[in-house]
Amino acid sequence: MAAKILANLIIMGSGIVARAFVQAYRQALANASKNGVAQEAVQNIKRGSKTMTEAEARQILGVSENSTWEEILQRYDNLFERNAKNGSFYLQSKVHRAKECLENIHQPKGDGTN
Repeated sequence: MAAKILANLIIMGSGIVARAFVQAYRQALANASKNGVAQEAVQNIKRGSKTMTEAEARQILGVSENSTWEEILQRYDNLFERNAKNGSFYLQSKVHRAKECLENIHQPKGDGTN
């Protein structure tokens, strides 16, 4: 009997929390739309779904337009290893995506090297 009551309390409590979360989210959207944050968030979401630009990739890796492929690879290896040891997976993935972006630009299409 006690287990049934406890289960009902948990279910009711989670329903209340879910409704409160939805209401808070709606209020946050309403507040954000008043000062333009919502439009900026939508633009960031759209931008995030696109592929990385060359300029963004160069900025992430800290290389210039005049950098050689070897310099790019050296910078990639350094940043990737740093984030593998004590960094974040998100930063490590951004570094990897930056290398992939620049790889498409620097490497000839038929070349199978990385």
